[in-house]
Amino acid sequence: MKPLLICTDLDRTLIPNGTQPESPNARELFRRLAGSKEVTIAYVSGRHRTLIERAIAEFGLPQPDFAIADVGSTIYRIDPDGWQQWEQWDAQIAPDWRGLTHDDLHGLLRNFPALRLQEPEKQNCHKLSYHVSLETDAQGLIEEIEARLRQAGIKANLIWSIDEAAWMGLLDVLPASANKLHAIRFLMQQQGFQHENTVFAGDSGNDLDVLLSDVQAVLVANADAEVKKLAAKAHKDTLYLAQGGYFGMNGNYSAGILEGVAHYRPEVDAWLRERY
Repeated sequence: MKPLLICTDLDRTLIPNGTQPESPNARELFRRLAGSKEVTIAYVSGRHRTLIERAIAEFGLPQPDFAIADVGSTIYRIDPDGWQQWEQWDAQIAPDWRGLTHDDLHGLLRNFPALRLQEPEKQNCHKLSYHVSLETDAQGLIEEIEARLRQAGIKANLIWSIDEAAWMGLLDVLPASANKLHAIRFLMQQQGFQHENTVFAGDSGNDLDVLLSDVQAVLVANADAEVKKLAAKAHKDTLYLAQGGYFGMNGNYSAGILEGVAHYRPEVDAWLRERY
């Protein structure tokens, strides 16, 4: 098998925490593939480090070689000595904020009463995260914040999402270049991986920048319906929609990742068939 970089989202992609069922043997087969010396694994998630480590333990996931965390604002290199934050990535995205820190940006936005800082563990040097009431005009608020940041010469990426369990809006302020796609490209460049030996797997809207890029990608079968519609319109040969049926599995979660990787890499398909 040739060297292969598998970058995968966690929640509802590798982690079977959606509403669709998981194929019984899929995670174990993914674990075996991840254990091959030719395979490098990178988890790409909105989760912070503690939550990624918790998911690895809770779901028995293979230990990754890299973790792109906090919606792309941090990258960790992981080895037997532990998790090492990649300072070169921090240095690459820092100019978007003109070298300002999380606390500096919070100071610029302190006059927006709708913003309430999230817990300390959900913040980092290049990620400023707020809770926002769903009664707030989110679009109007975002436009006002963008104007304030532009006035200060800050290039920012504002990500809005909803915590349905808490029924609360979430707003992340990141450097403009801190996203999943740019972080994956940085990792590829630093580790010497080309497009033909890199595969990304995802399931939702915050994966679209990678799914619709020139990076080989797979959309797992349990993906959001709206994302599937957008993907179907893309008409690109570097996006595979898992259908199920591979080894009799349903294409959800890790089964979809395996199906997609095998689609792009016939030698991986052969390797899996020898071990299934």
